[in-house]
Amino acid sequence: MSDLQRAWAKSKIGLMPEPFMEEDLDAEHEDQLPDLPEHVDDDSSSASSVSSTGTIIPTPSQRLFARPQGVARGRTLEPIPWTTYFERELSLPSSDSPGLVFHAYMTSPVGKGPLFVMHHGAGSSGLSFAMVSSEIRKRLPSAGILAIDCRGHGLTAGPESSELDLSLPTLATDLFFMIRLTEERMGWHDTPPIILVGHSLGGAVVTELAFRGSLGSSLLGYAVFDVVEGSAMDALQSMQTYLSTRPGGFASIEDAIDWHIRSRTVRNSVSARTSVPPLLRHDESVDVSRPLRWRTNLAATQPFWEGWFVGLSRKFLDAKGGKLLLLAGTDRLDTELTIGQMQGKYALQVFPEAGHFIHEDIPEQTAISLCDFYRRNDRSALVLPPKVADLLKQGKKV
Repeated sequence: MSDLQRAWAKSKIGLMPEPFMEEDLDAEHEDQLPDLPEHVDDDSSSASSVSSTGTIIPTPSQRLFARPQGVARGRTLEPIPWTTYFERELSLPSSDSPGLVFHAYMTSPVGKGPLFVMHHGAGSSGLSFAMVSSEIRKRLPSAGILAIDCRGHGLTAGPESSELDLSLPTLATDLFFMIRLTEERMGWHDTPPIILVGHSLGGAVVTELAFRGSLGSSLLGYAVFDVVEGSAMDALQSMQTYLSTRPGGFASIEDAIDWHIRSRTVRNSVSARTSVPPLLRHDESVDVSRPLRWRTNLAATQPFWEGWFVGLSRKFLDAKGGKLLLLAGTDRLDTELTIGQMQGKYALQVFPEAGHFIHEDIPEQTAISLCDFYRRNDRSALVLPPKVADLLKQGKKV
């Protein structure tokens, strides 16, 4: 190649665009909902048939360099419906409490796949688990999800005249009945293998149910998110102070989502767009300018706070089944759990980059932990030796 040809080639290379970087893709799609199909106009498909050798002269009205208007770009606070993540809703009337109708979000297990039963924390709802449920299904397509709204939360409805009972024994009994009612509604002949998952208060509830042994051999294990007895009891001292800093209401759902993100209550904006709307109800009797009020009055639950967490560490260690504890910091471990962890009594994972809502802040990493936890405790993967009685029936020597 001559010097003139080399100079010409270098000038052409210098005009080429910079290589595509993955960071550019991450920045472009930040705060956007992953894996949702975008709307494509049928007429736009003709653009691909234009010859690359042709010359297109745009008119001013074409705005070729404008962003498309049909798809939201950048940060958006638009709520995301539950149908994006779950197969159906369930309304389950309680047989013990007249007028109480439990509400849950459901995706059915496939074949002999496991059922992840998820219980939210105080003041939250089943949609707190929306994103992590989707991530679980990506990695374990046969898995089912049952994300419940406990009494006094979300869309679970109860008789308004009755006094709200949020004691730990009541909530654990409710969860057991919701599992059984779901079995009846879905017509399952056998109970799927169950992994109980609970966040904060929900962690105490699933631990209580596991400790009771009510689910028998169908329970493979239970996972608890960011709650241990020692730190929870300490945090109760400042709970009222925290509640006093929360806004009493919001002018719109978008304002509520924005507050949760700005206050770092939920650090993942996509998750907040799903989990925040069911926390609020429309009520103009207090403030017309901020008609969206909290659905659950957390201050009114104070009589139950101590009972939720007393004895939690001992029950967590003593209940039968696999045990997983996910924390946002090692400082949350109390003495009893620290000793148990050193003795190998449970699996521990710490995510210092997450806040209290671990499963909302980092749903992908949380889902990986849960799927690995299930695989370690999956009894169907075990190959057991034949029973002696079976060998004798077959006429074989033992």
